[in-house]
Amino acid sequence: MGSDFKDLFGEWPTDDGKRTPPDGFTSEPENFQRRPLNEKEMSIVGVFEEHSEVSDKTFVMLRDNRARDVRIWISRDQAVAISMALESENPDRPFTHDRIKTIMDRLGATVERITIDDLWQDTFYAKITLTANGETFDIDARPSDSIALAVRFRAPIYMAESVLETVSTRQF
Repeated sequence: MGSDFKDLFGEWPTDDGKRTPPDGFTSEPENFQRRPLNEKEMSIVGVFEEHSEVSDKTFVMLRDNRARDVRIWISRDQAVAISMALESENPDRPFTHDRIKTIMDRLGATVERITIDDLWQDTFYAKITLTANGETFDIDARPSDSIALAVRFRAPIYMAESVLETVSTRQF
């Protein structure tokens, strides 16, 4: 399989013999240069369950200022984590997102925003933009984790217009 990738992408030679990414890319995908997304701010409508004869599904509903709703299917544990944060409830023991917030607070880092920036094969992709020590970083993350952190940090949630357009023309 490795040779298949080599056939597609070729070698990435450098002077020291190490493999490096193609020109224009940094070594960490989180730090790739941003592409224009025409982002729209989203608000959380709530966390819901949809019951059917086949299965129960849980989703977080987001809405933009043009009343376009987007359902992002999440696991039940993520639903509880988001719901409790929305309702300012404290669990008996901290959830992972609460511990992450505590660690970030103690390190002086903040979540500036989250951006749901892609949709591929019915899967949403997101980035958490955080600031630490005067530097800003984008970290790839699941939308559910991103939303759970955004609620805890009171950070805005954005979605790429192209994702909104795609979702509005498809049935999931």
